[in-house]
Amino acid sequence: MLEGIYGWIQDISVYLIVMAAVMHAIPGKDYGKYIRFFSGLVLILLLSTPLLKLAGMEGTFRAIYRNREYEMERKEIERAEEIYEQADVFGFVGEDPQDQGSPGAEDRGTAENEGGQGDGTIRVEDIEIGE
Repeated sequence: MLEGIYGWIQDISVYLIVMAAVMHAIPGKDYGKYIRFFSGLVLILLLSTPLLKLAGMEGTFRAIYRNREYEMERKEIERAEEIYEQADVFGFVGEDPQDQGSPGAEDRGTAENEGGQGDGTIRVEDIEIGE
């Protein structure tokens, strides 16, 4: 039990030292009140951890945090998928090359049959630009 209290006091001490260094490192005083507010919230959480452990609610709070984190990641992935679908990235890539063997296999065979070098190069007969 004394080890837990010692660790708790050590965590608070390290946090206060780090926050004092951050407060001195910020260039302007404009953001000081926001940093103090945020650091106060974190300090309240640090001070309440022994009470949460005694009440058995620490696991509940961790589970809630993990669920929220999972939901945020899931929503971010869904948004990215929508953006890709709107940009038609999947249509640009085309069919899966593994379904048809190696990429460009038909082109290499055609080039070899039409007098190509046989080393995988493709000859281009005509190129038209515009209408």
